[in-house]
Amino acid sequence: MTRPTPRIRHLHAALRRGLLSSVPLALLLSPASAAEPARPGQQAVQSAAATPAAAPVSPDVIKQRAQELEDARAAQKSAAEQQAKLQADIASIGQDRSKLNQQLIDVAARVRSIEASMGDTEARLHALDQREAQMRASLDSRRSDIVEVLAALQRAGRRTPPALLVRPEDALQSLRTAMLLGSLVPELRARAEKISGELGELLTVRKAISTQRDKLAADRDKLKDDQTRLAALVDERQRKQSSAEKDFEQEGARAIAMSKQADNLQGLISKMEQDLKSAAKAAATASLQGVPPQGGKTDPAGLKNPTRTSPAIAFASARGMFALPVNGTKIREFGTSDGVGGTQKGISLATRPGAQVTTPCDGWVVYAGPFRSYGQLLILNAGGGYHVLIAGMERISVNIGQFVLSGEPVAIMGSTSQVASILSTNASQPVLYVEFRKDNTPIDSGPWWAASEGEKVRG
Repeated sequence: MTRPTPRIRHLHAALRRGLLSSVPLALLLSPASAAEPARPGQQAVQSAAATPAAAPVSPDVIKQRAQELEDARAAQKSAAEQQAKLQADIASIGQDRSKLNQQLIDVAARVRSIEASMGDTEARLHALDQREAQMRASLDSRRSDIVEVLAALQRAGRRTPPALLVRPEDALQSLRTAMLLGSLVPELRARAEKISGELGELLTVRKAISTQRDKLAADRDKLKDDQTRLAALVDERQRKQSSAEKDFEQEGARAIAMSKQADNLQGLISKMEQDLKSAAKAAATASLQGVPPQGGKTDPAGLKNPTRTSPAIAFASARGMFALPVNGTKIREFGTSDGVGGTQKGISLATRPGAQVTTPCDGWVVYAGPFRSYGQLLILNAGGGYHVLIAGMERISVNIGQFVLSGEPVAIMGSTSQVASILSTNASQPVLYVEFRKDNTPIDSGPWWAASEGEKVRG
């Protein structure tokens, strides 16, 4: 038996004395603990031996990484140039309120147009994907039939024609074979043509899907650019608004505090327009300027004036002229069941995540902020005793007391429903709630919505 070395005997003695209680056992038992410390040269050699040799990088990988780096630099440069151009455009607007308002309305309309186009494209893609799935399922279910037809056609193609000089029995056999093939060929041809037609249709559907996906990607790029521009324009609008209204932040905080004391929408509107200075001022202005001096008649020139500070057309006279404030699908109508024993007092629209919300009409903001189960709530005083309530957004971009034009951007939808479940049917989908009121009583908004794009009021 091998006798322990003096170093091992020393370690055993130390352990017995408890002197090495703080030393990790793994370190004591490792081979290195029983060896003498390696010299610097030996450590370098051991380290090199322990480290596996790095795999050489192929030229293709190097080229790919260089290209990725170049693309990232180009994208960064393009973004910087775009940002500089955007800042220059905003600076050129200066104090011209009409230009700012017009650009806000135009860009918001463009954003909503792209959103609508993307919605149509996604619907077409969904239909095409379903059609492709059906065709593939049909072809898969008839795979044995396809194999049989292809095998028969292949055998027929390899069969040599009968010889001219043969024995009688061979000629008879050839004749019988020819007669059998003659009866089978029409059926094979029909089956082959049907399969060929289905495969051709599948190829056409795939090409259509590819085209629609390319269009969707292009629309997403356009939407991103326009959303960036719109956000900058909205920031500029609110910056000018805040410089004109120095205490708007305090007013906003006071409005939210007061909203917690209101039990319902009727109480909220009354409290805002009576007790909050900016909302009371907006309500007073609405009562004076809410009905145009023309006696409620439409003024086409006034509707196109982006500098107007009061409605160009009375709310009551604008029936059939308003655009829905967001692109979406109606999931609840006015007067239908609300699911808890009552009736709907407004309409609910299912939207896409991050959708742009615009004002359907001219009006003064008398409330903007959270309110109970409505989530983020925006209330406009449209004059003549009419109010428009819009709820369910994730972020509102206007302030109390501000006058907004029809088609002007005022909010952004979130990615999920921000309103109570009684106002929506699917909590995972963004839902916008819209309610019209006359003398603080809910009314049917249906008669005010335009039937076609050309009839919508736009600033």
